[in-house]
Amino acid sequence: MRNFDFSPLWRSTIGFDRLFDIINNIDLYEGEDSYPAYDIVRTGNESYRISLALAGFSPENITVTVQENRLTVTGNTNASADAQDYIYRSIAARPFERHFSLADYVEVAGANFDNGLLQIDLVRKLPEAMKPRRIEIGGAHAGGKAAKVLEASKAA
Repeated sequence: MRNFDFSPLWRSTIGFDRLFDIINNIDLYEGEDSYPAYDIVRTGNESYRISLALAGFSPENITVTVQENRLTVTGNTNASADAQDYIYRSIAARPFERHFSLADYVEVAGANFDNGLLQIDLVRKLPEAMKPRRIEIGGAHAGGKAAKVLEASKAA
C-alpha cells in the first residue's frame, strides 16, 4: 500500500493528524482476521450499533473495553466445553480480539448479549462548546460591546 501526501490539507486543517495517520496505516488492518463476523449500523443521527456474531460464547467469556478512541472486544472459550468429544465441529468458538477505532466524542452507551449476538450501542456526544452557535457581530452601532452568543443551533 502506498502512503498519501496530506501536506496540502495540513495548511487548512487543524486537528486531523489522527485521521491522516489512520489512512496512512490502513495496510496494518488489511491482514486482520475476519472472525468473528460483525455489522455496524447507524441507529440514529448520532448513534450506532456494532453487532458481533458470537455463537458458542457466553457473556462471561467476553470482555468489552474502551481506552481513548479504541474499542476492544475479546473472547476466550470455556476450557470445559473444549474437553467434549466432538464428532463434528463447525461452530468456531476460538479466542479472538477485535478492535474498532472510535471517532472523537463517541462513547459506549451499553452492551447486550442475547442469543449469541453481542450488541454494543455507541453514541456521539458533542460537548456544548463544540456545537454550532450564532454569534452577534459587534460594530459601531453596537456601542463597542463584545460579541455574545444569541442562540444555539438545534441542527447539531
